[in-house]
Amino acid sequence: MPTITQRLQNAWNAFRNPRDPTTQGYGRSYTYRPDRYRIRSGNERSIVTNVFNRIAVDCAAVTMEHVKLDQNGRYKDVMKSRLNNCLTLSANLDQTGRAFIQDAVHSMFDEGVVALIPVVTVNGNPWVTGSYDVETLRTGKIVEWFPHHIRVRVYNEDTGQQQDLIWPKEAAAIVENPFYSVMNEPNSTLQRLIRKLNLLDYVDEQSSSGKLDLIIQLPYVIKSAARRQQAEMRRKDIEMQLAGSKYGIAYTDGTEKVTQLNRSIENNIWTEVKDLTTMLYSQLGITETILNGTADEQTMINYYNNTIEPVLSAFALEMQRKFLTPTARTQGQAIRFYRDAFKLIPIKDLAELADKFTRNEIASSNEIRSVIGWKPSDDPKADMLVNANLNQSPDEMGQHGEMPMGGPGGAPGTATTTGGTALDPLGAAVINANLDKPVST
Repeated sequence: MPTITQRLQNAWNAFRNPRDPTTQGYGRSYTYRPDRYRIRSGNERSIVTNVFNRIAVDCAAVTMEHVKLDQNGRYKDVMKSRLNNCLTLSANLDQTGRAFIQDAVHSMFDEGVVALIPVVTVNGNPWVTGSYDVETLRTGKIVEWFPHHIRVRVYNEDTGQQQDLIWPKEAAAIVENPFYSVMNEPNSTLQRLIRKLNLLDYVDEQSSSGKLDLIIQLPYVIKSAARRQQAEMRRKDIEMQLAGSKYGIAYTDGTEKVTQLNRSIENNIWTEVKDLTTMLYSQLGITETILNGTADEQTMINYYNNTIEPVLSAFALEMQRKFLTPTARTQGQAIRFYRDAFKLIPIKDLAELADKFTRNEIASSNEIRSVIGWKPSDDPKADMLVNANLNQSPDEMGQHGEMPMGGPGGAPGTATTTGGTALDPLGAAVINANLDKPVST
């Protein structure tokens, strides 16, 4: 056990042992996060940002991985690669894999297209060789297009500034918004909605600017220059009274008449905004219930199939096309995304589904326990794809690779059903997983 002296010698305190800021420069500093993407002017003043953020968050919640496929194109295993680390754990110094996907989707909706730049690579150079391992990824704004290159604006974590780079197209995942015609076209539904919302904000600012909108009717005819000068002096006098009064009170002559014109002007801007909002929601496949979190299961399924899936497919296919070589794709490597289907299932229906999955040998007990959030069971049978409602033979359990002969299914070399009927040990009868009696072959 360490002594008190050893503990004091090996201890470190962030407040008592800070690094001296005068001996080391930390680079350029900001009062806000410099690598964060800023929404274009006009979009942040409308409800459009809420739609962008909702879809981006839901896209980031879906697991996207660098995986290994079998010869039939089915999921086999997760690749232990640097690219998979970028997608699932840490994309760069400032962002996790989930934050990176959310940033990329949000930027794509705002600009119409986004570039995913492999800033740091190992075992290859994107400018020289087509084979390299992606170490860090950053989202970039494309500011200029060339036949085979792009000028992209990317955050440089070494200098702490946005920097323009000339980058080859074949080494950058350029993802275009699948809903470009709805969101980013000059006369699209979204752009029309933004213009109407900005116009509505302008009308609201004018109506709430603090003006009284008064008309003062004087008891004489204003035709000559002297009368107009006298009326102007009278107007300024009332303004001074209202501005200098604590409660905004002024007096007028008994022969003067004051008319207030602060009535709202009738227009159809708000009606057009509601119609455009409804049209935008229908074209994007979202509803009000999705935005406020009260959507039912069928609505969420339609939302994921019609809105989330096209966006994630665009990212997965482009990253697979640019970041995986033809040799890697031939070997069965791919970028895939998987959504947890159990997230939409109520807890009252989860028990029935768990019984069906385990009884039909689709999932093991420990896999179901991981969905619920429980720790795995130490029972070897909990990792088997077996029907727990049947007493299966040791041979059948041994086919799964976990249960040796003579296990808890009967004596060695025999198999029993629930009814206790002995079966031929050489396999003259098989057990239907959904029945309690043998079926002769």
